[in-house]
Amino acid sequence: MEKPKGKYAWTAKVGDKGQIVIPKEAREIFNINPGDTLLLLGDEAQGIAIVKNDVFMNFADAIMKAQNSKEEDE
Repeated sequence: MEKPKGKYAWTAKVGDKGQIVIPKEAREIFNINPGDTLLLLGDEAQGIAIVKNDVFMNFADAIMKAQNSKEEDE
């Protein structure tokens, strides 16, 4: 079975302190480095998503700019 392009799956064990280690390949692909802040988004039905904080903030900023632009046009 061939995996879809750009789609990945890894496993990580939760340690005694609730910590996980992000696999090296995942850190390399997503440019996650020591000291980076990650945002964990949770949905009880869907699970947990981990996003780099700067990526999320850029996304949120784009939404705010689009909303402000829309309000100015009205």
